[in-house]
Formats: sequence, structure tokens, C-alpha cells
Amino acid sequence: MPLKTYPFDSSRYLGDDQSQRELLADAMGTGDAVYIAHAVGVVARARGMTSIAEEAGVPREALYAALADDQNPDVNTLLDVLKRLGIKSSTLAAE
Repeated sequence: MPLKTYPFDSSRYLGDDQSQRELLADAMGTGDAVYIAHAVGVVARARGMTSIAEEAGVPREALYAALADDQNPDVNTLLDVLKRLGIKSSTLAAE
């Protein structure tokens, strides 16, 4: 009998601001654009992608697509989502 698996969504486990900041700081520290986009997407899902999309004035599906793991979104998209999440660049500054 084949093993049944389920998709893992880490956004379900990042309910507090501190965990979200740590993920974003780790991603920014790597300089890997794909990881950064993934981390921003995880935090956006944790906070509610629908409300983030509404605030940004874009369709929710477009925001999901822009932050998909196989995409490399432009800096403007990432900065806009970070702004909508209420995250300032100083939050992500290295110590």
C-alpha cells in the first residue's frame, strides 16, 4: 500500500511576529532571491494572503503566482508585499 503524504505549509507554524521576522532575516541573510521570495510568501500566507492582495490592489491569484516557489519575482513586488506586511527594512537588518 503506497504511503499517503500531504503538502507541508510552514505558514501554519509561523503565527507570531518573531518567528516571521526570523524567517525573513534568515532568507535575507542568504542573498538567495528564490529563498527570499519563498519566505515572503510564507509570511504573507501566515498573515492572510487575501487581505495582503486586497491592500496591494492585486488579485490574490496574481500574488500567489508572483510568490510561488518556482518564480523569481522582481524587487518591486517583494518590496510592495513587505510594505503591506508592515515589515520595514530595518526589521531585517543584520546584527
